Amino acid sequence: MGIQNVKRREFLKQAALGAAAMALPALARRAGAETGPGRPPNFLVIVADDMGFSDAGCYGGDIATPNLDRLAAGGIRFTQCYSTARCWPSRACILTGYYAQQVRRDTVPGVPSGTRGVRPPWARLLPEMLAARGYRSYHSGKWHVDGRPAQGGFDLSFEYSDSDHHFLPASKAAQIAPPLEAVKAGEGYYSSTAIADHAIRQLREHAEHHADRPFFEYLAFTEPHFPVQALQEDINRYRDRYLEGWDAIRLERWKRMTDMGLINCTLSKPDPDSVPGWNLKPEELKTRIGPGEVPRAIPWDQLTDEQKRFQATKMAIHAAMIDRIDREIGRVLGEIKAMNAYENTVVLFVSDNGASAEQMIRGDGHDPSAPPGSAKSFLCLGPGWSTACNTPLRLHKVWVHEGGISSPLIVHWPAGIAARGELRRDVCHFIDLVPTLLELGGGRRPEVWDGKPVPPPPGRSLAPAFARDGAVTREFLWWHHERNRAIRMGDWKLVAEGAAGPWELYDMRTDRSESNNLADKHPERVRALSERWTRATEEFRLLATADVATSAGDR
Repeated sequence: MGIQNVKRREFLKQAALGAAAMALPALARRAGAETGPGRPPNFLVIVADDMGFSDAGCYGGDIATPNLDRLAAGGIRFTQCYSTARCWPSRACILTGYYAQQVRRDTVPGVPSGTRGVRPPWARLLPEMLAARGYRSYHSGKWHVDGRPAQGGFDLSFEYSDSDHHFLPASKAAQIAPPLEAVKAGEGYYSSTAIADHAIRQLREHAEHHADRPFFEYLAFTEPHFPVQALQEDINRYRDRYLEGWDAIRLERWKRMTDMGLINCTLSKPDPDSVPGWNLKPEELKTRIGPGEVPRAIPWDQLTDEQKRFQATKMAIHAAMIDRIDREIGRVLGEIKAMNAYENTVVLFVSDNGASAEQMIRGDGHDPSAPPGSAKSFLCLGPGWSTACNTPLRLHKVWVHEGGISSPLIVHWPAGIAARGELRRDVCHFIDLVPTLLELGGGRRPEVWDGKPVPPPPGRSLAPAFARDGAVTREFLWWHHERNRAIRMGDWKLVAEGAAGPWELYDMRTDRSESNNLADKHPERVRALSERWTRATEEFRLLATADVATSAGDR
């Protein structure tokens, strides 16, 4: 984890709060003004990492997510919200309101971009735009944006940047100074709990010292990203739940989602030949993990008994990680209620991309003798269960087919949303979150930077959809990641796998599962959509390269 240059007195203040705030009476937290007349709402944006579209109970899943379910029952769920298919570009969209390529946070040919990309100076982050309205901004969890949180306007930050460990990070250092001591085995440290702890500490600091101001809390969990590691008590709740296999689970989820009105499409067929090119080869997985590992999404009945037990255990761990996220969300919401701020807090929940088919070993490696899901194990969910977690959609994280880019979006705001438990079918994208929060908070993005106009953002405010379905319209949504390409205009989606893959055309009204390719039947529509995709790609490239010297091959 990195160390943010925050003044020592702020650290000492936080440390004191961490010990004393547990005993603060409601009066001492005195956030009675949190719902005062004309006061802008608070914001809590929660991001899960590699969580599938159908994992949460309120999206048809079999994992216990009572806190997310209550948010959904008390607010609205969007059925067609999109990410970028990957963690770092999604976070760029969430915090800037631009497509990641526009701000060099996904690959742009000819310039340093992607994970090494540095945003143009005019691409400010949301906390900077909210500051003029008096907001205090806090971050806890994964970062994966260029620069440091303080440079982006966050007043306090805890950055958990060790993506290879959920139990034993290289350091338990918050983005405060001085760093805390390293974590030791047996301390009971778990990343999602630590992330929630620091968010609660930040909220208590806000209630004690800044109760007259609205807050923005950006809560970014690292779960259920690989390695699948979870507390044993959480794993135990799901130990035998998934022995029926991924085929049966997919069918059960599809039926529930259909009954809930979330979807109206067929169940897609698995894509066993589509796995990330950087995955370990089947023989490597068998050697380094063991005979229980399965490298493809093959039918469950083709697995051996040993493979079935091992795979069911992996899914139990994945479920345990999401179960734990939900419990930690409940603790954070409990703190907001204790602050008397719950009614006027806008809560948004998303996942940065679809479930992952990746299978690799990083960090300290994998100890085959270690209990699955423990600190010394390094297991990945794999394509079989990823296909189930993304039910009923095709493919996985990295792909821009629906399984890679479809995200749950729950919005809860008791003081501002009259709807309770309703669905919204408005087609939306993470680029829409910034304009939504700016509209609700009365903030404004800069229109001029260094004497030049700031490029117009591509997103739309979703606030009109809070009142009624179908209130948000746009010309198109666009994707390009790892050479996978897509564009959606109205109900039509054009998508291709890889740079050389042919264009596929789908009617999203009835075919979110991308099961009926209509490209041959509508060649003119394919041509029109592909030309629009190409024009947008060039527009975004020109914007990203306007202020830098290009060099071929940079990424």
